[in-house]
Amino acid sequence: MITLATLPDFHQVGSGQMVGTVKIISYAVPQTHAEAAAEAARAAMRVEAVKLRNATLIITEIPGGPGEKGRAAIEARLAALGMELVQCQLVPHRTEALCEAIKSVMAQDTDLVLILTGSATSDAFDVAPEALRQAGGRIERFGMPVDPGNLLFLGEIGMRKVIGLPGCARSPALNGADWVLSRVAAGLEVSSDDIAAMGVGGLLKEIPTRPMPRAGRKRAASTAEALGETSED
Repeated sequence: MITLATLPDFHQVGSGQMVGTVKIISYAVPQTHAEAAAEAARAAMRVEAVKLRNATLIITEIPGGPGEKGRAAIEARLAALGMELVQCQLVPHRTEALCEAIKSVMAQDTDLVLILTGSATSDAFDVAPEALRQAGGRIERFGMPVDPGNLLFLGEIGMRKVIGLPGCARSPALNGADWVLSRVAAGLEVSSDDIAAMGVGGLLKEIPTRPMPRAGRKRAASTAEALGETSED
């Protein structure tokens, strides 16, 4: 008769937001039962405050690429966490240029380094992860089983975490980078295994009100076949 419902584990919350609700289904229960339930639930939930103060964003550019598109969405993500975007650097999409930009951040008062590349980071030795290595950092995890957000990488240089953002971070829509960013901002350890475990529940973009991308093509092909027409991909 005593129920407790909470938000999912590691859910990002803001001031004044409800994180759990307790209800007595039958309107009343013996006091001893309520006391036992309260004792069992003691310290079962906690809210971690954001520890990091600010971040620097480095954007790499390619000819005809998106440029600074996405800066506003990333700045809004940081603001929602109570963090400040202290600097945004634009550099050519080359390993050497990005390496130097990462090194320059090390001399600044920045808690977190974010990298957004003009071209998709689709390999563990692509421009961005390799630039981090050459700057003296290391890669903790490349890729994540969350869609959208597959092309994220997480690393560190010195005492600072480095998050290589997937291209979908240019949109304010929820993606895998949000899950990693909020944990890092709160000072929680995020390991390669932690990111691997995000795969359960990690399919974010298929919702009941949005059909699968292939559904329309299948219907179109079936219609064409029924009409005796030939469809080509």
